[in-house]
Amino acid sequence: QVQLVESGGGLVQAGGSLRLSCAASGRTFSPYTVAWFRQAPGKERKFVARITWSGTSTYYPDSVKGRFTISRDNAKNTVYLQMNSLKPEDTAVYYCAASEVVYAINSYEYESWGQGTQVTVSS
Repeated sequence: QVQLVESGGGLVQAGGSLRLSCAASGRTFSPYTVAWFRQAPGKERKFVARITWSGTSTYYPDSVKGRFTISRDNAKNTVYLQMNSLKPEDTAVYYCAASEVVYAINSYEYESWGQGTQVTVSS
């Protein structure tokens, strides 16, 4: 497994932007697929974005499509989530995760998880 550490969360007003980072240690990120999930209080963890190890394939649910962008720098062992036009409903703890399944979008397909970073969007 690879160890993951998220950073970049914080408090932002609606309409603002944040960039989250997910840094890997212990093992290189390649060839893992990496995803971001989020979990709001009292709700289940939900898929937010996914990027394959090559960076050529990304996938987003409709809830964030056009607002969020996932990218990766394998040389720096880091994956990013750029979040624009944030809404109060984006408030959650955001987790990055790594999987050996190329097109994984379900949480059970991911074997390595970070500790999470809080994102709070005020109205």
